[in-house]
Amino acid sequence: MRIKHKAWLNPNTEVNISPLMDLAFSLLIIFMISTPLLEQTIPISLPTQDKNSASERPDIKFQVISINKDSQIFWGRQPVTLEELNRLLGILANEKDPPAISLRADRSLRYQEVIDVLDAIKRNNLTKLHLDTEVK
Repeated sequence: MRIKHKAWLNPNTEVNISPLMDLAFSLLIIFMISTPLLEQTIPISLPTQDKNSASERPDIKFQVISINKDSQIFWGRQPVTLEELNRLLGILANEKDPPAISLRADRSLRYQEVIDVLDAIKRNNLTKLHLDTEVK
């Protein structure tokens, strides 16, 4: 007795890449559409803020750093230099649960002076940052 193998019983050894190509092209189209949307900038006007959008967070501990219109930096109420600020931020970064930094800067300051303080905060790996604004 002879057994005939039918062709449809044989396993298909070729990989069907049509669904993979459909997926690749779909992802390409999604990324092409969404990438320009992510790159748009939002026009903002600082340092004023609506009273309705200001949120109070009494449960968070803050360390206040202020910069007045004369470019003098304050740690709380104590005036410090940029080098002293780096040292104080280093001590703060070594704490188990460091507080959030609340940065208050006068609106008439040059942008670079604020960036210098932000750079010191970033250098010490302090990631919780709050930029204070004036409520209208």
